[in-house]
Amino acid sequence: MTRTAAEPRSVAGATSTLLVTSRPRFWLYLAGPALVGIAFGATTLGDLASPVALALVAYFLLPANAFLYGINDVFDAAADRLNPRKAEREARFDGEPVVVAGTVLGGALGLLLAAALGGLAGAAVLGFLVLGAAYSVPPFRLKGRPPLDSLSNGLYVLPGVAAYAALAGAAPPTLAILGGWLWAMGMHTFSAIPDVEADRRAGIQTTATLLGPRSAMGYVAGCWLLAATTFAAVDGRLGVLMLGYPLLLVGVSRSSVAVDRAYWWFPAVNTVVGATLTVAGLWVIAGG
Repeated sequence: MTRTAAEPRSVAGATSTLLVTSRPRFWLYLAGPALVGIAFGATTLGDLASPVALALVAYFLLPANAFLYGINDVFDAAADRLNPRKAEREARFDGEPVVVAGTVLGGALGLLLAAALGGLAGAAVLGFLVLGAAYSVPPFRLKGRPPLDSLSNGLYVLPGVAAYAALAGAAPPTLAILGGWLWAMGMHTFSAIPDVEADRRAGIQTTATLLGPRSAMGYVAGCWLLAATTFAAVDGRLGVLMLGYPLLLVGVSRSSVAVDRAYWWFPAVNTVVGATLTVAGLWVIAGG
């Protein structure tokens, strides 16, 4: 069969739509914790390139993001039409079949990964899928039930839990999980502050809309201070590293920089912090 000129454009368009929906700017929000979990869960350098490690990174880099953001966009389609940020830097779902297909495939691959891993690692992947769906899908729709919208976003820590458990055969330190969960709660609410007006117009209640922008900033600062304190109980150097988040927040609040602009700094900030943690884990494996 001869392929017509329209077919490659259609494939390219579908691929582009799927990639935009998966939010490449935020891919490391899931893959990053998996990399950190691998770095600290591995006992030898060979573990870093093991099939399990590679499968975890591959899944949380793209399929997991396609699932998480795809399901969010599908069930937020009406509200997103009132949100200008979706037209500027993110995506609006407009009934594209490829988005639905990518969401379903991402969820199915996650179930297969959970079954293959088993144990705590598999349970962590399954927990990610459950919380990711419950955040957006009725009747749970946790994103509209503060403070559950914030609390449920600890799901971003679960890739790290899965990776650590898969390689180490045990759970990460409880305080490390708690610190990461608190950080994720703060990050979620901080990301919701630029959407307060659009969410209110759409009738969506979040922790940020409930508190209002100013009080929500205080809530974020509290989460990040608690996260830094909790990480310090694991290792003082971790506490110092994570203290950078509330300090940055104070700097933003006292400057003329708008929150919706500062929000876009955080993919870079989080990448630097995640890379620092990963290198620290690798240093331990190398005997540094």
